[in-house]
Amino acid sequence: MSKNKLQDSGVKLLCAGLESPNCRLETLRLESCGLSEISCDYLAAALKSNPSHLRELELSWNNNLQDPGVKHLCGFLESPGCKLETLRLKDCGLSEISCDYLAAALKSNPSHLRELDLSDNNNLQDPGVKHLCGFLESPGCKLETLRLKDCGLSDIGLEYLAAALKSNPSYPTEVDLSGTYSNLKDSGVKHLCGFLENPRCRFETLRLERCDLSEISCDYLEAVLKLNPSYPRVVDLSSHKLQDSGVKKLCVLLENPQHQIETLRLRTVVCQRSAVIIWQQH
Repeated sequence: MSKNKLQDSGVKLLCAGLESPNCRLETLRLESCGLSEISCDYLAAALKSNPSHLRELELSWNNNLQDPGVKHLCGFLESPGCKLETLRLKDCGLSEISCDYLAAALKSNPSHLRELDLSDNNNLQDPGVKHLCGFLESPGCKLETLRLKDCGLSDIGLEYLAAALKSNPSYPTEVDLSGTYSNLKDSGVKHLCGFLENPRCRFETLRLERCDLSEISCDYLEAVLKLNPSYPRVVDLSSHKLQDSGVKKLCVLLENPQHQIETLRLRTVVCQRSAVIIWQQH
């Protein structure tokens, strides 16, 4: 029902069906429907009364949900019967407080959620990631995809994230830290590489598009991926000042017969001769 002017009154009517014992709905998409925190209150109450069927909840681009909306929603997430696997809250006007609510709720019921998308909430920033790490380091966490694109993160946020992931290295397998509005630099990639070199790391996809990285990050990645050449499989370093010298270091990695990188994205990277080298070799 995305991109309809449902607003809170429409969600209230919908909840009468959601709380019915006969409801078996598994996917509910309400992207860009003009919802506010009140809708989350209605949804949480209805889903708590019939929690076990819903697997995917899409509430992105409702920027009036904000932190109080997430707080209401967490009443459902921490319910013992909740089996939600995908939660998307892109551009919902969230701050670090929402991460605090989410971490507390998910720690009490950690094993079901597989995808969490908090992208385009620029006020989450490093304190938000720090709260979220309380869930990521939980032994029961099985999160596979974490999207934090354009959340205003800096190198400190990556330090928190790397430390948390070391305690639970098999998850997640995809992380998106891209962002024009981030302050991620080479030192942040260095923190992350401390996790990537863990033999138990199973990162399939690493996205660092539009971060302020230089050829130094290629140094860090080259060194760590030599130690753990099977992962990641997809690396996105688009829109960086890597230039030929940085790309040349990546070529050393690509020459390694053990490496398992399947996709390397360098879109809009300023390079000339190195691009030809990669094309000739692969």
